[in-house]
Order: sequence, then structure tokens, then C-alpha cells
Amino acid sequence: MLKINNVVKIFNKNTINQKIALNGIDLELEEGDFVTVIGGNGAGKSTLLNVIAGVFSPDEGKIILDGKDITNVPEHKRSADVARVFQDPMKGTAAEMNVEENVAIAKMRGKKRGLGWNVTKEDKKKFKELVSQLDLGLENYMSQKVSLLSGGQRQALTLLMATINKPKLLLLDEHTAALDPKTAEKVLEITSKVTQNQTTVMITHNMKDALRFGNKIIMMNEGKIVFSASGEEKKKLTVNALLEKFAIVGNQTDRVLLS
Repeated sequence: MLKINNVVKIFNKNTINQKIALNGIDLELEEGDFVTVIGGNGAGKSTLLNVIAGVFSPDEGKIILDGKDITNVPEHKRSADVARVFQDPMKGTAAEMNVEENVAIAKMRGKKRGLGWNVTKEDKKKFKELVSQLDLGLENYMSQKVSLLSGGQRQALTLLMATINKPKLLLLDEHTAALDPKTAEKVLEITSKVTQNQTTVMITHNMKDALRFGNKIIMMNEGKIVFSASGEEKKKLTVNALLEKFAIVGNQTDRVLLS
């Protein structure tokens, strides 16, 4: 489903501030794979997601999604196939529109739109059923403005909206980092539910979550993938083993942060 081949991204190229953010990244995901991405600050994790999403174009390499070369396809043209949930719960929803309208917008993602706005009774029923799956009681507040929801409710709604049309790829960019522990756990429960058989890339600083979710894990450092594991190898990993990997790559500061 996703093939990243020798991707390089350099910021401020040929200047004193040159920064090699991605340095020859190779990654392959089959349909339904869920990879967790860990690494310290400045490791290149968010840059990797930005390149996949089309926010940045790589300086070298290729990105193939479902057999199609999307390396230079702009972000807005990828949006039907690549959905993203950000760290900030406020980024994924339209605050001044109600819950039903937000779901309706998500449902129309990637489809041709006219000037009219039409949500049928059947649509309303389906949207309510979908929202009820979040188990947050939001199905009883479909006409409420999203700006009145809590951060956790908005992030849960964003997850639903991102996966409503089953994108080819879902990108989760530390999507629970801004939430309190209890709310984060609830959003992770919803994540587990909506990502069944969904090809997903999730960045996290939480080692336990990195091991609990997905069938693959990669560790990044200085723009490179320095460790990867999948299947049974990943299942056998422990938090201490991951922290030791950080020590091996010489990033003691990140080891302390991630512990």
C-alpha cells in the first residue's frame, strides 16, 4: 500500500542552517499494516509524515501509494487517499459548524461538490449511528457546535471523520499528546476500533503505546530509520529494550525523555 524509497529531505539547503531532516528513508507497508514511529525530538518523525501527506516534497526518492507515484502530487490532491489526525485537537474539525455538519463534510471528502448543501434524513440517521460508535454520547448532540466539545471529544470526532471513507493511508501525528492521560486512553481505545484493517502510521513518544499498537515499529534518529521490528519480533519487545536501543544510537537525552 505504501512504499517509500530512499527519501531525502533537506531544509535550508546549501546554507549555514542546512538540516538533513530525512536521510535515505526506506519503508514499505502492506495493506492493513499499522506502524508506530518512535524517536527523539528532531529525529525526523513529523517531517516523514509531512512528506507522505504532501506538505513537503522530498529532495530525493519516491513515494508510491497503492501502486501510484505520488511523490510530487500536492497535498490537497492526496487528501482523498491520505487522512491525517494532528496533535492539536482543534485542527481536525470546523469549530463553528455542528457535529452533524462536520461528519457530512468528512463524508464528502474526495467527491465532487456542487454549490448546494443537502443532508438527507437517511444521511442524518447514518451519521448518528456512526457517531454513536465513539461511545461518548455525542449522538445526542448532533446539532451542537464542535467548539463546545472538549479536546478529547473533538479528537475522537476527528478520528471518525478521518476514517469515515476508509482512506488508503491514515497518519496519526502524536494525536493523544495534548490530552490528559484518561482522555488519551479513551481516544486510543477509539483508535484501536477505527483502525481495524486500516493502513496506519502513528507517531508516539509513549513507548508502551508504541508496543501496544500495530504490527510494526520503527525507531528514527537524525533522519534515519535506525531500528525496525515487526510480527513476533515486535511482540517480544519491552520498553526497556527500546530504551536500550536509544542508548546504542547514542541519544542519551532522548532516552531520558522517552522513559
